[in-house]
Amino acid sequence: MNTSQLLLRAFLLCTMHGALCINNTAQAQVTLVKDGRPKACIVIEQPTAADTAAARMLNKFVERISGTTLPLAPGPRKGMAAVMLGRSAATVGEDGYEITCRPGELSVSTGGGKGTLYGVCTLLERYMCVDYWAKDAYTLMPNRTITLPQFSLADSPAFRFRQTFSYSNDDPDYEAWFRLEHQDQIFAGDLWVHTFNRILPASVYGKSHPEYYSFINGQRRPGDHSQWCLSNPELFELVCHKVDSIFKAHPGMKMISISQNDGNNTYCQCSECKKVDEYEGSPSGSLIRFLNKLAARFPDKEFSTLAYLYSMHPPKHVKPLKNVNIMLCDIDCKREVPLTDNASGRDFVKALEGWARISDNIFIWDYGINFDNMVAPFPNFHILQKNLALFKKNHATMVFEQVNGQRGTDFAEMRAYMLAKLMWNPDQDADLLMREFLYGYYGAAAPYLYKYQNLLQGALLASGTPLWIYDSPVSHKNGMLNHKLMRTYAELFDKAEAAVGDDSTLLGRVQMARLPIQYSELEIARTENGNDREAMARKVEDFRMKAARYGVTQLNERNNTVEDYCRLYTTRFLPHANTNKAAGAKVIWISKPEPRYQPIAEKALTDGLYGGASYVESWVGWEGRDADFILDMGSLKTFSSVSADFLLQSGAWVLLPKSVAYSYSSDNKTYHSLGSYNCEEDRSGQIKFVPAEVKSEQPVEARYIRVQVKTIGLCPAWHYGVGFPAWFFIDEVEAK
Repeated sequence: MNTSQLLLRAFLLCTMHGALCINNTAQAQVTLVKDGRPKACIVIEQPTAADTAAARMLNKFVERISGTTLPLAPGPRKGMAAVMLGRSAATVGEDGYEITCRPGELSVSTGGGKGTLYGVCTLLERYMCVDYWAKDAYTLMPNRTITLPQFSLADSPAFRFRQTFSYSNDDPDYEAWFRLEHQDQIFAGDLWVHTFNRILPASVYGKSHPEYYSFINGQRRPGDHSQWCLSNPELFELVCHKVDSIFKAHPGMKMISISQNDGNNTYCQCSECKKVDEYEGSPSGSLIRFLNKLAARFPDKEFSTLAYLYSMHPPKHVKPLKNVNIMLCDIDCKREVPLTDNASGRDFVKALEGWARISDNIFIWDYGINFDNMVAPFPNFHILQKNLALFKKNHATMVFEQVNGQRGTDFAEMRAYMLAKLMWNPDQDADLLMREFLYGYYGAAAPYLYKYQNLLQGALLASGTPLWIYDSPVSHKNGMLNHKLMRTYAELFDKAEAAVGDDSTLLGRVQMARLPIQYSELEIARTENGNDREAMARKVEDFRMKAARYGVTQLNERNNTVEDYCRLYTTRFLPHANTNKAAGAKVIWISKPEPRYQPIAEKALTDGLYGGASYVESWVGWEGRDADFILDMGSLKTFSSVSADFLLQSGAWVLLPKSVAYSYSSDNKTYHSLGSYNCEEDRSGQIKFVPAEVKSEQPVEARYIRVQVKTIGLCPAWHYGVGFPAWFFIDEVEAK
């Protein structure tokens, strides 16, 4: 840590905590180390696992600072200060701590849980100038003498459970430092979300007991993502038996999730379930009644369930028992402003306030991730503090922040840092947290990155374009990612790289932070004609090389890799000679696409631009219906193959159609079959581009090409949307 970093850190800590790192013997009340020799011992009277971990953490950093460790002793030693760990603190809650430093003794007391460990981390951070930033990334001030002033402080967490989905959690010291927990520490059998099918697999019970599963669109539909028929008494008894077995297999664990499978609107609509849900005003009615019965059967256990998508809003009449935990998810909300400030957020807030009126046991599942384009700008830092304060105000006691689980996602380390700090105390100043992180983690590059963040945020808000968890850089190409702003961002990153060019570690961090802008440039370029092929190829290779250097492997939650993307970019998206005989053809509709795609449909099908992983541009979609249209090429053309390009993105209910048939005509009256293509079912979950091509043995001459696509109709039993219409999307139709 250089001098400028230390000065800024001291200022920020003084502003945030009213405390400075002190190593002044004139003010010292306890000397831990003097001239490289221990002057204090660590005493744990009745050690717990948390106390032992606290002692290890303290000694690890004492040694890194001073070169020595503090001895462990059963009691205070004559002539040495005592570091007392693990005494009971009555004034703080679970995971809370009290720290007092007075002449001859430093005491870190606990309110239970991991309070001692968290207290030691606070001691190291506030009074010994140690900072943790990300996985295996910390800064400290080496000093052969460690002294502490007289002080006293106490603190407890705002939420009893705090978790982020961050790659840095692989570092146990990072996890302890930021007071983070894992679901498998509290949920029996790691059953904590989407558990219906794990508890009663449809593959086991579906055929013999279809009555256990949702009644959708006229029939029972067992499947991996179907829900339970919650009014079925036989099902309830079977679930009780399963739950009892799970708790017996995990003695000492008290909590389990009994929660709907992933997917929307797949709840049971049989007459009994429907009657309950109509009375309660929400499908959560059946769910809470079922959970209450379980909670009454097992009063010493805690049952968590999802309020997610169709079950987000609370029931009107039934109230969850105290040992029923409501895991409320804000998945459908836009992220450009706090949840209180746009329509999707206000709908969630209405649900949150409704649950808060009937429950003090709420678990928030919050999202700060772009599932479809993880390596893309996602400027939501300005909403983090306000949203967490909102959760706390409305009785949330547990929070899971699903954010950047891998390297390379947009400022992943800073987002995880700020959220961890704010989950402990949501009243902190988020801008100060951002600046502290930027200067601590990026060094001299920080001023340029701070300016970049402010410009990006301002441009997002000025554009009026929503930010959401299935976003695409293409959606922002006329807003926060327009050409003028992209040039400005590039200049700021150039300056940031130059500022740390003599430090390979800091330079690597800046270059990894730049990847989302590089990826956005590539994504926007593929939607525009007239780009220089060679220049774009160099940019693709630079992105691929930098991503590989810094261990950035995936682009989305569907496991599409950077390597595959770059390889595909060179064959699919780079400018090339357009040999499509149907380029620019007029479209004659027989069965039009869905209304939202009609404005672009006539151009998008033959404009030579290929759609990407998100269906926000180029793609033309049909939902649960066949497609039928004719391309008028304007004059007779000779060709021997016709193909249509399809998108597979099963997580968004975008599946391949059943088949595609092509025919041709010279007069738009008499058509001759060119052939058909049968699409194979693909359950892989990856995003794919599938060309449905048919070739003729001999060239044909025609002016018109008819394309007829047969839908699969409803999503199959294995899919999230079981029993509901499936989508298919087409972009280019080519005749060659």
